[in-house]
Amino acid sequence: MARAWTLAARPHGTPKHTDFAMIELANAPLGAGEVRVANRWLSVDPYMRGRMNDVKSYVPPFAIGEAMQGGAIGEVIESNAPGFAPGDMVQHMMGWRDEAVVPGEALQKLPALGVDPQAFLGQFGMPGMTGYFGLLAVAEAKEGDTVFVSAAAGAVGSTVVQVAKAKGMTVIGSAGGPEKCAWVKSLGADGVIDYKSGTPVVKALAQAAPKGIDVYFDNVGGEHLDAALAHARPRARFAICGMIDVYNDGKATELRHLARLIGNRVQVRGFIVSDYMARAEEFYRDMGGWLAAGKLQREETVHEGLEAMPDAFLGLFTGGNTGKMLVRV
Repeated sequence: MARAWTLAARPHGTPKHTDFAMIELANAPLGAGEVRVANRWLSVDPYMRGRMNDVKSYVPPFAIGEAMQGGAIGEVIESNAPGFAPGDMVQHMMGWRDEAVVPGEALQKLPALGVDPQAFLGQFGMPGMTGYFGLLAVAEAKEGDTVFVSAAAGAVGSTVVQVAKAKGMTVIGSAGGPEKCAWVKSLGADGVIDYKSGTPVVKALAQAAPKGIDVYFDNVGGEHLDAALAHARPRARFAICGMIDVYNDGKATELRHLARLIGNRVQVRGFIVSDYMARAEEFYRDMGGWLAAGKLQREETVHEGLEAMPDAFLGLFTGGNTGKMLVRV
């Protein structure tokens, strides 16, 4: 019988292990157009924290007692849908479980790019697409720009660093701790800020980008966003991807430099990667080309077994990952 994680209670502040519970899923026969998938890799992502709250958002909240959802890579083991056969490797959104019954139209076969299957949950999946389109389409970054990236050692941020360098930009990344900063530097970043060093981010960014920044890619909010506002050049463009700083306690850091939006005509745009799914082929084309040219690296932090899902998810909020956080089933 398949097993899945459910939300046992809605978290108040940072989630706890007791907010999750393992449940068993009924082993029903396949209906017309359905496919049974044995999940091999599962994703945890910061946006999932918002789905744990009972509030209206761009995706519905997780229901108490029902199987949770998220990105997954799996192998087809039974198919009642044309175009899918046992042995096919597919991507879908029925994660947080070891086996899923998925409508054929909700499955995507993995593109033949010569990367490991789990890469399609990270650099070649939703996080990578978020970084690519957030930088190039939302922030309209171009050759010669100076780009500041928060959470640069994460799945999204590390992709932004590499795409920006491939496009001829100067990149300043922020990460927590010497090891992560060294990895961001190895990706090609021109400067790296260790936000855990004790130096305020606004001061560190002044030293790293003395002439200011043209683009800010925000994964964090808070002190990083305020520092970016302080050093934004005229007509700078900000792509607001996430604000992990407020996901748990909801208390935003004071933005002391917010008024600089006006005089510097700074453009601030929030976005969701699903806005750009129709342009996925563009993403795969460019990323595949950079991969072939040796311009892309990726890291993964892997937890073993379905039982590890809550640990992996909670690790996102304590800096427990370098690159993409994954669970291998």
